[in-house]
Amino acid sequence: MSRLFSKVIISAGFLSAGMALGWWSTEKLKLESNQPREILPQINKILPVFDPEITTDKNPNYNFIASAVEKVAPAVVRINAEREIGFNIPQKLQKNFFGSDLPQEREEIGSGSGFIVQEDGLILTNAHVVEGASFVSVSLQDGRIFDGEVLGVDTMTDVAVVKISALDLPTVSMGNSEAINTGEWAIAIGNPLGLNHTVTAGIISALNRTSNEVGIPDKKVRFIQTDAAINPGNSGGPLLNAQGEVIGINTAIRADAQGLGFAIPIETANRISQQLYTKGKADHPYLGIQMLTFNQNIPRDDNLPISPADEDKQGVLIVAVISDSPAERGGMLLGDLIIQVGDDKILEAVEVQESVEKSSIGEVLPVTIYRQGEMMVLEVIPDEFPQ
Repeated sequence: MSRLFSKVIISAGFLSAGMALGWWSTEKLKLESNQPREILPQINKILPVFDPEITTDKNPNYNFIASAVEKVAPAVVRINAEREIGFNIPQKLQKNFFGSDLPQEREEIGSGSGFIVQEDGLILTNAHVVEGASFVSVSLQDGRIFDGEVLGVDTMTDVAVVKISALDLPTVSMGNSEAINTGEWAIAIGNPLGLNHTVTAGIISALNRTSNEVGIPDKKVRFIQTDAAINPGNSGGPLLNAQGEVIGINTAIRADAQGLGFAIPIETANRISQQLYTKGKADHPYLGIQMLTFNQNIPRDDNLPISPADEDKQGVLIVAVISDSPAERGGMLLGDLIIQVGDDKILEAVEVQESVEKSSIGEVLPVTIYRQGEMMVLEVIPDEFPQ
């Protein structure tokens, strides 16, 4: 197996520019004591301000990003996956031209990122990093390399769990993605394009991006959007808050745009990973309906199966019920307007999906609807999502 080595060359012109900038900053500081007091605030505006709690006398440039990276980087890993791909050669040609020595498959190498969540070697990553892999290896920041065992993969949320045989490993600290706000700092660590332990930073650009908005409608996730640079190889690495806590798993990127990265909220990843760890698969409850958001902003269409008695209401309109599905068995009908699932009030179709996802397979899930002006509660028992 060949290895690709790369080197970074820093030009003399860049070094000169850096030295000139350093001289300018030093001279500016020297001039400060000779300036009249009234202009000092203007000088302070162009000088960097650092939090004294995370600065040191040895390195005054040590900031919150450096602090977060120092805390988390040892627990971020590189994952290499080998996948077997069969040769597509007609059997007749194999016999006539290649004899019995024709290899039946070849291996393809892919790589991504992950992070350690337990000291005994439990690692979270993306499903697409390890799905279908015949062999997985995990490289730590300290240079150690371990064989990895894929305990489970969930393609619907793009979450996977890998285990390595080791003890006393560094781990990440978990944050709360439900408490973050747009505009907060975001830090990504991973191995983009084979460049190990790359750090990028930006902000939380948006929250609750649906799978349809992101362009991957087959996923059951509401994504965190960030402008921290996320490139191929970052997949599976952690997205951090300013305190160095993991708030998401970096996953999807839009090839047709810049400054758009997406991460799976850590609460979703934790819920799915627990199921993958304990039983090797994740449960995805299923009702069997097609639906659309219905409110006053939806253009009225005579083809919509909405009752005149319900036109002034808002909720999620059922536009199709799958035959022999939990929805059909539970009494759901075309034209029903869903306003609540379990304890969750419903305004949008994606909220129905999220509420059903939180339910339990085989247990009664109350669904409140309007049907021709009358409110009623149906008892629906979700099934496992069909393969």
